[in-house]
Amino acid sequence: MSDSILRFENISKTFPGVKALKNISFEIHRGDVHVLLGENGAGKSTLIKILTGVYQADEGGTIYLNGAPVKIHDTLQSRKLGIGTVFQENSLIPHLNVAENVFLTRELRNASGTIDWKRTYTECERWISELGVTHIDPHAQVRKLSVADQQIVEIIKVFSQNPSIVILDEPTSSLSDNEISNLFRIIETLKKTGVTFIYVSHRMEEIKQIGDRATVFRDGELTGEIENCKTADMDQIINMIVGRTLEEKFPHRESRIGDVMFEVKDIQVPDTIYDISFTLRKGEVLGFSGLVGSGRTSTAKAIIGAIPRTSGEIFINGQKVKVTNPAEAIANGIGYLPEDRKTEGLILTKSVKENISLPSLQRKFKRGFILDGKKERDAAEEYRDKLRIKTPGINRLSKFLSGGNQQKVVFAKWLCSEASIYIFDEPTRGIDVGAKSEIYQIINNLVGQGAAVIVISSELPEILGICDRVIVMRDGRITANIDRADATQEKIMSYSI
Repeated sequence: MSDSILRFENISKTFPGVKALKNISFEIHRGDVHVLLGENGAGKSTLIKILTGVYQADEGGTIYLNGAPVKIHDTLQSRKLGIGTVFQENSLIPHLNVAENVFLTRELRNASGTIDWKRTYTECERWISELGVTHIDPHAQVRKLSVADQQIVEIIKVFSQNPSIVILDEPTSSLSDNEISNLFRIIETLKKTGVTFIYVSHRMEEIKQIGDRATVFRDGELTGEIENCKTADMDQIINMIVGRTLEEKFPHRESRIGDVMFEVKDIQVPDTIYDISFTLRKGEVLGFSGLVGSGRTSTAKAIIGAIPRTSGEIFINGQKVKVTNPAEAIANGIGYLPEDRKTEGLILTKSVKENISLPSLQRKFKRGFILDGKKERDAAEEYRDKLRIKTPGINRLSKFLSGGNQQKVVFAKWLCSEASIYIFDEPTRGIDVGAKSEIYQIINNLVGQGAAVIVISSELPEILGICDRVIVMRDGRITANIDRADATQEKIMSYSI
């Protein structure tokens, strides 16, 4: 008999218009890293939310923990059962500091009942050190941290609770290679003490690296189980995930690069980026690579006026343009897909349709003060179909979509805007393997039609697979500008560290 710590038996979940899970049954072994695979909307996140008490399963299904049936009514009960979760979207309180967030609702108290701040900060420092990311200050306000560092704080918060089961939902999406290595080291250490991990990832290379067993979801059903991730055939896994093979991970594109379309000269943001200058040509995909914190995102935000710059000029087709805020960037045909879709890319309380049309309302969908509702609906439907956004309808509120489908909505709104210059910051973060290929094809189509694209990515295979040229950044400065023919992972890394 297998050492099963967790078993799902006939778990189903229905939402209005959607059967999210259909009679899911499988088990997870104690001390394993059990990987959940599947496209966005396949049902993985729904199952996790049932296990963590966010949702309740439909009648007829049972969850067994250590062989005994359990009913998980809320998140507090889930935590009491020893289940800790690092969600893809962070749940930190921005105005509190790191230590306060780590021990929120379980404050360390002294004999008099007051909070023992000395022990709180000491314990927080210990966990930060355990994770190997000593640059994070326990006293730092969370809102001042980068997206990557906020993700690390989420991980510290969960690990510090000493859970028996840890759910990691896309835990590496914001981490550098070094931080990923540290995370995997800690996972391996905790596995030896009997901790079990449920691991959700779209990064195929991580499956063999960290996974033991895996379960594959498609359209709310199980399509297969993998008994040994280390020896699994990647093509077979991809086929189970998407129902088809992906002949080319990075679709072929004939580069037809024209004249300089976009130029940045001497952009500076105090203590952040210095003397940033580069050109971007018509029909070109320009990659920005570098470690987390190197200044890539700050460069993008300075270009569109989302953060103030002290100097710098921007030229489009040889003409100097004024871009001091995002509205002026949009007016000049610059679209920006941010790395943090939740707080910067979407209005979660608005519908899919409203988010897609938002940057284009004045130019495409309004006649005077009158909104052309049919034209807006038709455009939203078009981009929903193009990007295979899984939603019951375009009037569905964006907050109810999975993280990957929210990312697709952000992508769709900038495609709908018909910009001429696109800046995509981590465009495939949280996107499944099938949709990644579709995103790459859309980028190919954009440059094929004469647009110019900047792609900021932490994934070196992605940078090498889709970009014509690569700019490398370190400590807020450009350290290299490499043509595709000369670019290798080793060369990019040598300029990054």
